[in-house]
Amino acid sequence: MPLVHPQFNPIALQLGPLAIHWYGLTYLAAFGLFLWLANRQVAKPWNAAAGWSRRDVDDLLFFGVLGVVLGGRLGYVLFYKPDFYLVHPLDALKVWEGGMSFHGGLLGVILAMALFARLRGRKFFEVTDLIAPCVPTGLGAGRIGNFINGELWGRPASADLPWAMVFPQAHEAVPVPRHPSQLYQFIGEGVLLFLLLWFYARAPRRTGQVSGLFLIGYGLVRLVTEFFREPDSFLGYRALNLSQGQWLSLPMVLAGIAIWLWASRKKVD
Repeated sequence: MPLVHPQFNPIALQLGPLAIHWYGLTYLAAFGLFLWLANRQVAKPWNAAAGWSRRDVDDLLFFGVLGVVLGGRLGYVLFYKPDFYLVHPLDALKVWEGGMSFHGGLLGVILAMALFARLRGRKFFEVTDLIAPCVPTGLGAGRIGNFINGELWGRPASADLPWAMVFPQAHEAVPVPRHPSQLYQFIGEGVLLFLLLWFYARAPRRTGQVSGLFLIGYGLVRLVTEFFREPDSFLGYRALNLSQGQWLSLPMVLAGIAIWLWASRKKVD
C-alpha cells in the first residue's frame, strides 16, 4: 500500500486574523540559514583579509531577498504563464496566490548581486563566490515547504516503491501513487549541493570557480530530479519530452562549465 500525504495544515499558527503559513516559515528559515552560513564564510581568513564583514552579510541578504521575490515572480510570469498574464496583467501582482520560479529568482539574484558589487566596488564573481555555498540550504527549505503544501508532486510510481505516495491535492478520480519528488529535490538541491559547495569552498579558489560549480551542480540536480516530478499541468512536456524546468536548467550547466573553465585559467586571488 502506498503512503498518503499527511495533509498538513498549511497554517502553522493562527493569532486572531493573523495566519502564519508553513511556507512563510520555510522562507524565514532560508534567510536565517543564509545569515548563519554567510557569517561563517566572511570569518574565513582569506575573506576577512579581503575586507568582508558581518555588515556586508546583512546587506547581501537584503539585496538577495529583493532579487528572489521580484525575479522569482517575474520569472514565473514570463517562463510559465506568459499568455495568461498578458491577458490578466494585474494578476501578476497577486503573489499571495503562489507562483514563483527558481530560474527567475536566480536571474533576480544575479542582477541584485551585480548591483551590490557595483555599489561596493567589488568584482561580481567575488560576491557570488561568497554567497553560493550559503544558498542550497534555503533551496532545501523551500522544497520542504512544497512538500508540506502537497504541491509540485512527482510522476506516477510503482505501488511497490516503499515511499510511493498518494497526493489528495491531485484530485484524481483514481488515486495514483507518485514519487515524493519534493523530497528528492530537498536531498539534491538542499543537502548534496550544500555539501559539495561548502567543502569545495573550504579553501581559497580562483574567482568564479565556486559560482561556476553552483550552476553546474544545481543544473544537473534539477535535470535529474525533474525526471521524477510531474510537469506543470498547463505546460506538460516540452521538446524531447523534457520539462520546462529541465530546459531552463540546461543553460545553467553550460554557463557553469564555461565560467569554471574560464576561472581555472586565473591565478588564485
